Amino acid sequence: MKIVNDFKKFAFKGNVIDMAVGVIIGGAFGKIVSSVVNDLLMPLIGVLLGGFDMTDLKWVIKPAADEAAELSLKYGSFIQTVVDFMIIAVSVFVFIRLAAKVMHKKEAEQPPPKKDDAVVLLEEIRDLLKKD
Repeated sequence: MKIVNDFKKFAFKGNVIDMAVGVIIGGAFGKIVSSVVNDLLMPLIGVLLGGFDMTDLKWVIKPAADEAAELSLKYGSFIQTVVDFMIIAVSVFVFIRLAAKVMHKKEAEQPPPKKDDAVVLLEEIRDLLKKD
């Protein structure tokens, strides 16, 4: 039962729920980026490079024979996946930079914490002793 209670404490903390929401939104964002790359960017790049589909790029190691399937390295799909990754990585980097700037501004706007009365009194005594 201790394990179940510990898991409940862990699972229902705000950070875990926030992380779960982030993972779900990240998955959806990944699909959007994949669509942008697959449906918009790569066709344009293909046209600029001579009018072919990047996903069709492959190196055939062993051609198809009788009932055996073709054995090939599909480096066009790999290039497309790398472009996906780069767009996602840059987007996450920009988002984190913006979030850090916002957090830094909030910290700068907050006034310093008020000192305890005893600390203020001790500092005044110290300053008076320095004058003498």
